[in-house]
Amino acid sequence: MKQVILTGALMAALAMPAMASAQAAAKSDAGTSLGSVALTKKVMAGGQPLAPGTYQVRLTGERPSPAVGQSPEGEIYVEFLKGGKVAARELATVIPNADIGSIAKWHKPTPNSVRVETLKGNDYVRVWINRGGNNYLINMPAGA
Repeated sequence: MKQVILTGALMAALAMPAMASAQAAAKSDAGTSLGSVALTKKVMAGGQPLAPGTYQVRLTGERPSPAVGQSPEGEIYVEFLKGGKVAARELATVIPNADIGSIAKWHKPTPNSVRVETLKGNDYVRVWINRGGNNYLINMPAGA
């Protein structure tokens, strides 16, 4: 039992520098604009309704704790702004351009572009932003 506890403590200690490095990198991203997005239908973002319209999307610099085996840079929170005010917050999945080919075989947005897609069944809307060598995928349920 002591070995299990010591192994867990050692793994946690080794993970601390990597987590601190990822948190520092995320904080440097805070406020970075990803661009403008035009939503044509109501969606739910972070549990809040987000009306159709044009929004600026920016990085918050905040990241959730990664799941076991997940990269600390794999997700980041973004904000949707309208008129300079935060209208909603949502989690974005971050996929480097070098890895996106193994996930998406077609219809990838070109660098520095945005795509808004209604997914199969019209139940979800995906905002896909390609900026700075990364793809930010934001999946939101369609609003009622």
